[in-house]
Amino acid sequence: MSLLRSLRLCLVARTGGCPVRGLGPPQGKQVSRAGPLPLQSPQPWHTFHAGHWLSSASSKDLLMKLRRKTGYSFVNCKKALETCGGDLRQAESWLHEQAQKEGWGKAAKLHGRKTKEGLIGLLQEGNSTVLVEVNCETDFVARNLKFQQLVQQVALGTMLHCQSLKDQLSTYSKGFLNSSELSELPFGPERKGSLKDQLALAIGKLGENMTLKRAAWVKVPNGFYVGSYVHGTMHSPSLHNLVLGKYGALVICEISEWKANLEELGRRLGQHVVGMAPLSVGSLDDEPGGETETKMLSQPYLLDPSITLGQYVQPQGVSVVDFVRFECGEEGEAAEAE
Repeated sequence: MSLLRSLRLCLVARTGGCPVRGLGPPQGKQVSRAGPLPLQSPQPWHTFHAGHWLSSASSKDLLMKLRRKTGYSFVNCKKALETCGGDLRQAESWLHEQAQKEGWGKAAKLHGRKTKEGLIGLLQEGNSTVLVEVNCETDFVARNLKFQQLVQQVALGTMLHCQSLKDQLSTYSKGFLNSSELSELPFGPERKGSLKDQLALAIGKLGENMTLKRAAWVKVPNGFYVGSYVHGTMHSPSLHNLVLGKYGALVICEISEWKANLEELGRRLGQHVVGMAPLSVGSLDDEPGGETETKMLSQPYLLDPSITLGQYVQPQGVSVVDFVRFECGEEGEAAEAE
């Protein structure tokens, strides 16, 4: 019941969630792409022997520039410049190749270790919304910026996949990606490499087993709205409309017109889905209790248990048609239903 109490307190405090808009007034916001990640290798690579290459001021300037650009240790940057004859671009590529090899090696050693912690990531662009889950071994790593940047990369990769689907929308569309499908998605706007490569790099840097567990995406046309809620919210440092947390929900509503309270309504519906964990939408005709207790519309409304969710929604002029709920680390039927 602690989660339910926390959600009800969020209604007053207004600090626990972040609404994601569906289709409405033009948003006009540009998504900023994350720049080079500040990587740090725990141990220097020993493939090459360091010589006396750094003997001039210009060489030291190159070393400082490569260190600032990549974030790798001075020892590794020095080896890269020596190996590549002082060519900055080739040295940067060499560093990434070595990090990739080290990451795959660690991933193989750590494979099989349980990953029950992690984060849910929620991202919205235009009429598309995605929800992703990335897992790690400990909550300590889940709070690490490098792990959060991995979740960001997975959310962006899922968003690019969603937007690449050229379907003519007359109603909403929804899809899911399992772990293997998610791992094969291209990485970044230039679509070089895959998300599994980024996963291996993160494992190499942070030293824990990690998994790209799942993703969901929703696209809506005019006449639909996607409400959302993330519990245990933290915002991505470099992508302002990515929201991270431990629980996430999307609620797809059919609307007759745009209303000023849609964001708040969508947020409350998302809170209900997170707190009450329904298994289906149901209908307004369902009676409360009994077998209908897992049907969303017949459940007691989380923020006012004296009425059902259906009784709360009906006067609002919207129809709830579908939802998605992610809980970080959940197992069994709930996680596999997608």
